[in-house]
Amino acid sequence: MLYPLTILNPSIALLPKHFTFLFEMGKKKEVLLLTRILVVAVLHFFIYTADSKRSIGARRFRQRSTSIGAVLYPPVQLHINDDHVVVDNGIFSITIASPQGTVTCINYNGIENILDDKNAINDRGYWDVNWSDPSNPKDNLDKLAGDEFDVIMNNENQVELSFKRHWTLSQKNSHVSLNVDKRFVVLRGTSGFYSYGIFERLNGWPDADIYQGRIVFKLQEQLFRYMAVSDERQRVMPTFEDRKRGEPLQYPEAVLLTHPSNSLLKGEVDDKYQYSTENKDNKVHGWICSDPPVGFWMITPSSEFRTAGPVKQDLTSHAGPVTLSMFFSTHYAGIDLGMKFREGEPWKKVFGPVFIYLNSITTEDNPLSLWADAKEEMLIQTQSWPYEFPNSIDFPRAHQRGVVAGRLLVRDVQLARADSAYIGLAPPGTLGSWQEENKGYQFWTQTDNEGYFEIKNVRPGSYHLYAWVPGYIGDYMFNSVVNVLEGSRIRMGTLIYEPPRNGPTIWEIGVPDRTAAEFYVPEPNPTLMNQLYANQRTESFRQYGLWDRYTELYPYRDLVYRVGVSNYETDWFYAHVTRNVGNKTYLPTTWTVLFDLDDVVTTGNYTIQLALASATVAELQVRINDPRGVLPFFTTGLIGKDNAIARHGIHGLYWLYCINVLPSQLRAGRNVINLSQARGSTPFRGVMYDYIRLEGPTQS
Repeated sequence: MLYPLTILNPSIALLPKHFTFLFEMGKKKEVLLLTRILVVAVLHFFIYTADSKRSIGARRFRQRSTSIGAVLYPPVQLHINDDHVVVDNGIFSITIASPQGTVTCINYNGIENILDDKNAINDRGYWDVNWSDPSNPKDNLDKLAGDEFDVIMNNENQVELSFKRHWTLSQKNSHVSLNVDKRFVVLRGTSGFYSYGIFERLNGWPDADIYQGRIVFKLQEQLFRYMAVSDERQRVMPTFEDRKRGEPLQYPEAVLLTHPSNSLLKGEVDDKYQYSTENKDNKVHGWICSDPPVGFWMITPSSEFRTAGPVKQDLTSHAGPVTLSMFFSTHYAGIDLGMKFREGEPWKKVFGPVFIYLNSITTEDNPLSLWADAKEEMLIQTQSWPYEFPNSIDFPRAHQRGVVAGRLLVRDVQLARADSAYIGLAPPGTLGSWQEENKGYQFWTQTDNEGYFEIKNVRPGSYHLYAWVPGYIGDYMFNSVVNVLEGSRIRMGTLIYEPPRNGPTIWEIGVPDRTAAEFYVPEPNPTLMNQLYANQRTESFRQYGLWDRYTELYPYRDLVYRVGVSNYETDWFYAHVTRNVGNKTYLPTTWTVLFDLDDVVTTGNYTIQLALASATVAELQVRINDPRGVLPFFTTGLIGKDNAIARHGIHGLYWLYCINVLPSQLRAGRNVINLSQARGSTPFRGVMYDYIRLEGPTQS
């Protein structure tokens, strides 16, 4: 069990209450001193006389230093040395190289260093960014080592440290053109630490492209072997050495484990992208050590500083063992999501804080209870957002933020409530631009079953209000800019979204939910499986090599779908990919949709609503009743770089095309639509469909 300290000794809980009376008698200083002496003595008795294998538990560390009960815990202590600093709050200690600002050691629950101390001191716990100079485009990794150390706050309840780097023109070729302020915060009585960063570019600085920013922690692999990303996605993981001894597959991240240290993993595929998660769900993940039973967790209480909205996917934890906090990246979107700074554009943004949580249990308890506790802590941290403790004017407190509320309805065939719609605020742009927005803040929520919404804790600023509704195609945007002021509460009233529609539905394929999850996901190659997903139908798309199963299912002729006869759940392959014809040759493929019309209405045009859930260096061409046509009736042109097919994502970016069809292109009886993915050469070029609908002419 996880024992609160007050359960171990109920009298401790009475101490603050008893001394409150004496405080009121005017003896605050004397009583405070006496309180600390008595409580620390009691605390030390229970902590330091316990069996070395026994842990008091994670939940006792949830007391916050803002309450009188903070005196139950030792004060936070800061020790400054020549090349490093140590912060110790009696529960754990953290060592940070100074002035670089890299975490070199985390001491907790009898583990001298949770981090992999075989690595160099700048390769254990660090911030980094990937960037390039547009005039000399190549990928550069900058670990953002600081050159200035500062103590922002140092008292018995909180230590906040700053590790800054000021960019100069002399660093143009070696460092990304950013001023960086990395902060670390340790609170009294809290089993973990916080980190946040302030990135800034000043006016007139040189051009730069920045593609990825994150925090990385590399743990001791002999201790941390069990990884948890969600209730369903957790397992014993291979080591880094297991991967090195394995067989590389079609791209470097994917490895077939041929000689793993754990024989049960032999023959499985390991790929860090198999553990990616959408922003809205990427709130807690990490690792469990069974002896001693300790958990290491990355908790992200808010996604406001992440890019590209709630369904943008990114990495979590992966074999190494590695735990990440991904602030921004081009994963599942492509280089267009990279931040491009031109003509001296100034910029400033706060990333985080995120919470690195440590927990433990008694050796008699199930180590998996650490995951349950980490989820509870995630809820506590989420409910505490925005935090009150960061000492930066760039991080507004709750009272400095605003609220935007309203109701969203949908008018399609009829007026309906926008149930579970995604609705949010993002920097002003165009329809749907939020999914490629990368420099500002975004604030998202979902409507209730009546369509009502409330977006809380919005930073002051100017935004557009965006939305999309599962079950309907397209995007909504409120045309006027929403100006959120400090402490403001804005009522938007009732908003009406009219999704694209030019006429009544004749037939449809799929469900308009921006994913290909409803389509046929094949069984994986039995020699290339991740057993975690063997019995998880909803996550089966995460198996490696599914793109190659298309060729096995359709070795000579491509997919044919008969409207009214075929079932998209079993007859529509999840991704429109190339065909492997051997000798590393991949050819374009053409899918066929057959449908019948009783007659053709000539008084108006027909419409194909074509929604794509993903595109990777693809060109989708559409032909109607003309399979041999030299030129397609419609083409998307070359689109997409989200790489969702290779990276086990059931979607990337969303694309919607409204295609006008003349009555003369159709005929009574059998009709044929050919969908050609016209680009070959690799197994990963292709599209994923979200939804296809044929509409008839508008009826009066």
